[in-house]
Amino acid sequence: MTMQDTRYRVEHETRYVYAAPVSQSWQLARLTPRQLPWQQLLACAIQIDPPPDERHEAPDSFGNTVTHFGLLRSHRVLRVRMTCEVDVAPRPDPADAPPLAWEAVREAVSAPGGPHDLMAARMCEPTRLLPLSDAAYRYGHASLTPGRDWLEALLDLTSRIHAEFEFDPDATTVSTSVDEVLVQRRGVCQDFAHLMIACIRAHGLPARYVSGYLLTDPPPGAPRLMGVDASHAWVAAYAPGHGWVEFDPTNNQLADSRYITLGWGADFADAGPLRGVILGSGQQELHVSVSVIPI
Repeated sequence: MTMQDTRYRVEHETRYVYAAPVSQSWQLARLTPRQLPWQQLLACAIQIDPPPDERHEAPDSFGNTVTHFGLLRSHRVLRVRMTCEVDVAPRPDPADAPPLAWEAVREAVSAPGGPHDLMAARMCEPTRLLPLSDAAYRYGHASLTPGRDWLEALLDLTSRIHAEFEFDPDATTVSTSVDEVLVQRRGVCQDFAHLMIACIRAHGLPARYVSGYLLTDPPPGAPRLMGVDASHAWVAAYAPGHGWVEFDPTNNQLADSRYITLGWGADFADAGPLRGVILGSGQQELHVSVSVIPI
């Protein structure tokens, strides 16, 4: 840890309460923070109650650590608690890279054998949650104007989403489409990340969904940031010379040392902290508690 690094303790608890007994539960947890050039994972523990009958860890195709577990006996409550300590260092300033028109990024990424990150071409493709959208293209094109610098255009897109959409945790669900968000003009961090990714990909540029945490305690005198008290989501976009640069449209800023990365993928389905299936009937209640504490 250097003088510029920040060390955090993260506590993330998810609790499902079922109205009727569940006989089986199979879950995938992406709750282990990634090791990155600017992020060092010091310790991580995932506790599951009731203790699972089956459990193992393996990397997925994006390099995220996934904890697979199954409960094969009746239960009414499932509790998953992750605690970790992580050091986060300042990231390189993307403004230090030479200017590059966004069309040049598109050409470089699409060129066979071009000098780009192997993940970049994959992150240009539509997905089930993020199909090609004419509406997203039109919205994004107001920022991605001909010949504009790639970084300048994406910072403008970040700012527009922040200014023109209202943060509203009751407005959407995990299945709300980008086109619906564009009509409603409200949503949560997941929706704003999906919207920005759809706008970028509609122009032939790579972008991916990032899941993690944002420091919940603002500096003295600073406003409290939205998207806290739960896992957070933001966007990473790629350009030669820049690498992957991370933008947060929910809070209109670049990701910095307040951001702790869990994982990434093409969309929420690839990087959500916890998802699975159960065998049972009746309603369920979901309770999530997250604390990010500088230490």
